[in-house]
Order: sequence, then C-alpha cells, then structure tokens
Amino acid sequence: MEQSRRKFIKTTGAAALGSSFVFNIGLSQKGFAANADTLKVGLVGCGGRGSGAASQALSADSNVVLTAMADIFPDRMQSSLENLKSIHNDKVQVDPEHQFIGFDAYKKLIDSGVDVVLLATPPVFRPDHLEYAIEKGKHVFCEKPMAVDAPGVRKILASAEEAKKKSLSLVSGFCWRYHEPKRETFNRVLDGGIGDVMSVYNTYNTGELWFKDRQPEWNEMQYKLRNWLYYNWLSGDHIMEQAVHSIDMMSWAFGDKLPVKATGTGGRQKRTDEKYGNVYDHFAIVYEYENGGKGFHFSRQQKDTTRSYAVDMIGTKGQCLVDCIKRKHEINAGGEKWRYRGDDYDMYQTEHNELFASIRSGKPINDGEWMSNSTMLALMGRMVAYTGQEVTFEEALNSNEVLSPSNEAIATAFEMGFDWPGNNPAIPGETKFF
Repeated sequence: MEQSRRKFIKTTGAAALGSSFVFNIGLSQKGFAANADTLKVGLVGCGGRGSGAASQALSADSNVVLTAMADIFPDRMQSSLENLKSIHNDKVQVDPEHQFIGFDAYKKLIDSGVDVVLLATPPVFRPDHLEYAIEKGKHVFCEKPMAVDAPGVRKILASAEEAKKKSLSLVSGFCWRYHEPKRETFNRVLDGGIGDVMSVYNTYNTGELWFKDRQPEWNEMQYKLRNWLYYNWLSGDHIMEQAVHSIDMMSWAFGDKLPVKATGTGGRQKRTDEKYGNVYDHFAIVYEYENGGKGFHFSRQQKDTTRSYAVDMIGTKGQCLVDCIKRKHEINAGGEKWRYRGDDYDMYQTEHNELFASIRSGKPINDGEWMSNSTMLALMGRMVAYTGQEVTFEEALNSNEVLSPSNEAIATAFEMGFDWPGNNPAIPGETKFF
C-alpha cells in the first residue's frame, strides 16, 4: 500500500510525506569499499522521507557511504536500515554502535565522524538539529518545513548564516526548486516572460493522509509522535508541513520578495475526530505585496474532494500555469505560447546530486534564507487563519509564540509516559496572536 502511494506521489508531483520510500537505485553498487575520499553520511529521522533522502544521497555520488542513523523508534530505524541495505548493499555500513536511539541521538550521530547530515524528523526538532550540525561543521540536507514557530525560524536563519561563514552546503527539501521543468518555467517568469507578476493563485488540495492506529504498548506521547502530522506543535499544521510547497512556488514567482501583510481563514470542517489532534483541514490565505501584487493560497486535506496542486501566475503581459498533477508548464504572453517539453527529471535525486557536487567542488550551496522565508510565509498564513486577524510579515517573523514544549520536555514525556495535550484547535476571533 505505502509503496503504491509513493509511486503515485512521484507520478503526480505531490509532496513526500508519511512512511513511504522515494528511492533512486540507478547508482547502487555491490562490493563498495570506503577510502580516504569517501563522504560519510548520517541520517536523522528514519521515516519515509528520511529513508528516501538517504537512498538518494547514496545514489548521488560514487564514493558515498551511510555510516550512522538516528531515530527515537528502534523499529522504524531497523525497517529503514533493511530497505536501504537491500538497495545499496555495501554502501550501507551502519554498525550497531552507530545506530543511535533517543532524543539526543542526533548529537551522537553528528559527533560520530559523518561529513553530511540528512535532517528528516518532524519539523519541531529541525531548528535544534540544524544548529548543532552547523556548529559541528557538517554539510546538511534539511527537509521542509524548517520550524513550527517564529523563534524556530529565526534560529534556522542564524544557522544558515553560520553555514555561509563556514562554507558549508545547506540544501533544502523544497524539491520543486530542483525540478528542471519548473526551473526553466520560473526562470522565464523572473526574466519578464509575463511582465510584472501581479497575482499568484496557488493550491494544495488533497485527500486525507496516513494514520497510525494506537498500539497497547504506546504511551500518549509515543502515540502522538507516531501521528505527528495531526499536532501543530509537532508539524506546524498542514499549511506548513505539506502546502508550504505551493507557498514556496508562490514566493519563487514573486522573486522571493516578502509580502507586506496577510489575511485569511481556515478551520476543521471534516476532520473533526479526536484522532486528528488539533490541526485544521483547510486554509485560505491572501498575501499582499508592496507593488500591489497578491498571492492567493488555498489548501485542504479532506477525503473524497477534488484535488488541485497548481500555481497560476498572472502578469502585466501574460499568464503562466504550473500544474504539478498534470505535469503542465506553460506560458501565454504577447500572443505567443510556450510549453516545457523536455525531460521530467527526478527532483528528489537532483537535490542530492547538486548537494554532493557542491561539496566535491568546494562551491557550497546555501538555501538558508529563502527556505526560511518560505517556511515563514506558511507560518504567517497559519497565524492569520488561527487568529482571524491581519498580520504583517514583520509581526509574524518577530512573534514570540513558542508553539511546542522544549525538546527536553518532549523527551521526558516520551520516557515517563506523560501527555502533552498541546493547544485545542484554534478558534478565529478568540485565539490570540503573540
């Protein structure tokens, strides 16, 4: 079931989520032997996206080996390890002493001698993990989103700046930025192909996602961490965890200029069962830019509803449509039509190909600023939907709201069986902005 789901996601261009694998096996090898030039990789977060990232990292360079893995769930690590070994054979060299379990496992992994760290845990942990990896001088692949609250985003921005100072590569999980059809299309837009961009309508409307049934041996915190999508203090809500891909493309279309303010709405209309935690199932946000341009974002996760995953850009000279489901990239401007007709490259693999090439060449990639800003735009959208208030970008970025308990508090609850109920679902007009 999960493999079929992943195949569908790759085909339609939906985001990588859940516990399925995205594997590229084109460069897997037998009989690989590490040497002085071997780049050692460590994986933090052994779910589907992390396991896929590890496979792509191993396929990105002929002299790469996976030497360490970290997770809080031993069963998830073992499943990931077995799958990776079945594909990459001797390039997976993770000895038992480098299979780290626990909330401090990421530190042990980063300190184990790896050169490159893949960060793919739930987003709440990302700021601390990235900070430590950069502090220790590691190149990083960092999945989206980058945080669940503004203090976390500010920490990510600081780590990205430190990575620049240390000449470390930092590649984000905003995979569409590494998709060749979209690169060519958005480059044409940014070169004036439709004139000044004035309106960007973007959607991420999909069905319900996976859910892990409660098991007798799980305490409350273990159950919530297994179902982290449904708790905003772990995931940031689906506008951040999933729909942020569309918001990132909106920002790309506007040349990564930041909006002045946003308004919007959202709520829980269909996913109201207790098992869905405290997240919304739909959002509708309007972003307003200094030049008068507007970005219109719509997203939902509701079963048996029409899907849409697209970015429709209108400029002073024409229109551009990017449809991630139909794989359509086209521009209509000045009476002329253009459509991308080249190869449809594997964007997940390209991320890692370019990451490892940058390390080998000594020309680091740093996605830090724009990946943080795109995360912040999704967070801003959540803020205005939750509160029902207009919020400026500066207010959002400088917010002091800490959505989650500390990583240490989560670890204690996990070990001792305590619950962290988090907030009840937000109510616009009652939920306050901090």
